[in-house]
Amino acid sequence: MISVEVFSEEKAWSKKLRKKEIFFKEICKFFPRKYRFPNKKITLTLLLSNNRCIKKLNKNFRNKNKPTDILSFPLSKKILISKKTYIGDMIISYNFMDKPRSQNIKNFKEKVIQTFIHGFLHLLGFDHIKDKDYKRMLSEEEKIYKSVISKIN
Repeated sequence: MISVEVFSEEKAWSKKLRKKEIFFKEICKFFPRKYRFPNKKITLTLLLSNNRCIKKLNKNFRNKNKPTDILSFPLSKKILISKKTYIGDMIISYNFMDKPRSQNIKNFKEKVIQTFIHGFLHLLGFDHIKDKDYKRMLSEEEKIYKSVISKIN
């Protein structure tokens, strides 16, 4: 079971996601079995933020002086999933999710789901530095997304 502790420092998130904890819990509930980790307690934190904050973090931790859609901070490079495991932190920028501003709520939520899945895989040790790793991560991302979207929509 995956537990997501959700924090928000950007008020605009509340306009699009009324019950944030429930929204992310639902996403995790519909992950394929191997990513739900049955009989285990997986925990992560999620900060719903904005471009200003995420730009600062991106500069401090990745030396990139620009905002981004998501940052993931895995607890360790090689995650060993045991009975109780804290896997790390994610930060998602509202400004990236809300583009274009004319998008409807359904598209906004789908973008958040996709971004959350991407960050989740980073917490599990996936990356996309090498081409083969990118393809592997993208393939897993698509499998998870299809599983979630088919049940949420």
